[in-house]
Amino acid sequence: MGMTIVEKILARASGAAKVEPGQLVVVSVDTTVFIDTNFFANHRRELLKVHDPDKIVVVFDHLVPAPDLAAAEAHAAGREFVRHFGIRRFHDSGPEQGVSHALVAQEVYALPGTVLVCADSHTCAAGALNCAARGVGYPDTVYAATTGKAWFRVDETIRYDLVNAFSPGVSAKDAFLFIAGEYGDHTNQNVEFGGSGLEHLSMSARCTLATMGAELSAEFVTFEPDSVLLKCVRARTTAEFAPQSPDPDAVYAARRQLDLATLQPMVALPDAIVKNCAPVGAVAGISIHQAFIGSCANGMLEDLAAASRVVAGRRVAPGVRFIVTPATQRIFREALRLGYVQTLVEAGAVVTPATCGACFGGHMGVLGPGETCITASTRNFKGRMGDPSARIYMASPATVAASAVAGHITHPAELEAHEL
Repeated sequence: MGMTIVEKILARASGAAKVEPGQLVVVSVDTTVFIDTNFFANHRRELLKVHDPDKIVVVFDHLVPAPDLAAAEAHAAGREFVRHFGIRRFHDSGPEQGVSHALVAQEVYALPGTVLVCADSHTCAAGALNCAARGVGYPDTVYAATTGKAWFRVDETIRYDLVNAFSPGVSAKDAFLFIAGEYGDHTNQNVEFGGSGLEHLSMSARCTLATMGAELSAEFVTFEPDSVLLKCVRARTTAEFAPQSPDPDAVYAARRQLDLATLQPMVALPDAIVKNCAPVGAVAGISIHQAFIGSCANGMLEDLAAASRVVAGRRVAPGVRFIVTPATQRIFREALRLGYVQTLVEAGAVVTPATCGACFGGHMGVLGPGETCITASTRNFKGRMGDPSARIYMASPATVAASAVAGHITHPAELEAHEL
């Protein structure tokens, strides 16, 4: 029997000819990513060595710009770590800063066929690049940095064969919400995406699906290395890499076809995502206090473009705070050049620097008691974005932007129909 994508990557990284579900494997790690929260005084450890400075990336993203003294001290410790070990791939506050997972894709730090680890749960985002990427605990991050090794249990894989293309107004976030609502969690399972529909899926859309795999409790999320992916990678790096495709006789725990053309805008209801999703129409009319677009899941250029198209010539409803956070500063600059930022600001949005701030309830958009938010970010559990009594709905950037203008949850098409 053949192997899935993840099995082939882990076999290659462990030096084995074949691996199968149930095995524990020790693998060589190609890239280890540290983030700013790793350098807070109550987390950080003094490292006496690193296995290879050129296999380490350091990104300040959660508390950037530093909103308080503790964050500023953590950043200082991180800069000293970078200086001491001569780490070249460092993204400090400034023009090349961004959310770590978006930067990994932007800079192609996760090469196809490789293994990447980071102490953040949404590390699986790099699976869009045909990489076995996983969030691990901080001790495992330190272990990978100092020894170049990590260990994983090989789990079964669920395969999604994508066909056709999205209808207008539907995006990858809606596809994820459909999967989460229809099939539930994927605990102790990997997720693999492939099929003829991939040709209609941009790299940003793939990053959204891969990122949100963390909310399915998936172990690894991977995409087949088609021409779209390979063209993207080769345009951004001259490094050699070995993309991995599933064997024709690969064994899956389940194989499901997902017709993208049949999907509609979806929303996750407050406090959970798994088995807690519905069409936007089911909750249309619920008033909101805040609308947020950003994070590693939906802060890409095409997400800002979608929001810009929705709000162009319109105004954000009175009493609604509309916050937009590009995933990287490079995306921010490109959105400026293309006029997206001007359109959003003229409509009444607040556009912030690249940061994880509002997504995890740290700064730049924290929710107060009893408030309702619709977000195109990664999580909606109680207290995720601020006060535990706040209610968080999750949807696509287009739906969030339309809701910001309407003042309540709405489908973008409904907004347009109302104004005709």
